[in-house]
Amino acid sequence: MADKLLIRAYNVEVGDCLYVRIPKGRKVGRTVDDFHILIDCGSVGGMPHLEAALKNLATMLPDAGGGKKRLDLVVATHEHKDHIAGFDPDLFENFSIGHLWMNAAMDPKHPQADKSFALRVAATAAMRGIASQNLSLSPELEDLVALYGIDNDSAMTALRDTLPQRSGITADYVHAGMTGGKLGLPLNGISIDILGPEQDIDRFYLGKEADNSLKGLVDGAAFSVDAVTAVQAPRNVSASEFRRLQSRMLSSAFAFAELSGKVTNNTSVVLLITWKGKRLLFVGDAEWDSKFKEGKSNGSWNVMWNKRRALLAKGIDFLKIGHHGSENATPWNDREDGTMTEPSAILDAILPRPAAGSMATAMAVVSTKRKNYETIPRSALLAEIGTRVANVRNYGKALGKQAQALPKFADFEKQWVNLPQPWRTDCEGMLSKDAFVDVEIEG
Repeated sequence: MADKLLIRAYNVEVGDCLYVRIPKGRKVGRTVDDFHILIDCGSVGGMPHLEAALKNLATMLPDAGGGKKRLDLVVATHEHKDHIAGFDPDLFENFSIGHLWMNAAMDPKHPQADKSFALRVAATAAMRGIASQNLSLSPELEDLVALYGIDNDSAMTALRDTLPQRSGITADYVHAGMTGGKLGLPLNGISIDILGPEQDIDRFYLGKEADNSLKGLVDGAAFSVDAVTAVQAPRNVSASEFRRLQSRMLSSAFAFAELSGKVTNNTSVVLLITWKGKRLLFVGDAEWDSKFKEGKSNGSWNVMWNKRRALLAKGIDFLKIGHHGSENATPWNDREDGTMTEPSAILDAILPRPAAGSMATAMAVVSTKRKNYETIPRSALLAEIGTRVANVRNYGKALGKQAQALPKFADFEKQWVNLPQPWRTDCEGMLSKDAFVDVEIEG
């Protein structure tokens, strides 16, 4: 309904493409109307999903003149394919964008992210070098290589240059402490706070130890195609020894790519939207660690808990579950002895378990499909969140025998499918002809 805030999570398989409509949230002069946001537009499942999502999105937006539809704010949370692949100039040809945000780590000129940026450049070269060799890789490593695909280049060019130029705007690289009002959004009765990432990217998310270990890597092209895969064995080294050397080099390349991916996830834009007293949290792929450690490589949730607790440590009314339901993206306590930890304190603060006899009121949604990463989604985590939110479904009962068609059902779904879980785009897509999941929030 038009008087309710709407979050529409498009079913793009493994990826995020989220539309938010805030009733009467925009004011320009004396004109008050709805405020329209697109958070991410990516998938590893192929462009047809994104094309369908943007076609539907256009039907939800007001006219901007000149045959275009108006998007008041576009947010690209971080530089991974499953969040930015759809930022194609052709797909956005008929959209007029009012403001465009990326995280500070995506700014190649940001002085406090030069080490992290160099790490990403090196990891990208390594993964593309490996991809060019058509090596036989495990499904998990194939996904890791895919995140650094060449199509990211065109998406980033679109985000930094093409889309802003078309709409006559300048993209903003944002960090914690900034607000929508200070960044010039024409807001009416709403606030948008940026909780992550912190401005000093290298300090909080890479850390001094990782910084020191990377000096040799980023100063030289340590992971060129030749260095990793294509170099010929020297005559004074046996074939078996050389293969072991190559294997170690490949392992190092994947290790640095994993570190780069972790930093990229942890520098996701985290948005807290407040409307009529309701708090909505969009976290990109922010990760968590056991606790915050000064000078170390930290998870974004731990940094926010220690630096932005005044805003974070309150109950929320909506959670965009992070990283497609991965266990590393929603802080929780999976320790069997029940010991309270920093992550469990965070979850209890934002999504407290309802007291006996009362019902949960918060809502949540996860954009997911189980593919190569077997713990995306982590069923036990979704069942835990299911005890804390109102919009849950027993997918075993709802889907019946069709539930057995879920990927890796016997290994990862069977044990949990009859427990209440928050709405999942993969399962909801099996129940409905709609290629999206809608969550409505009453003011």
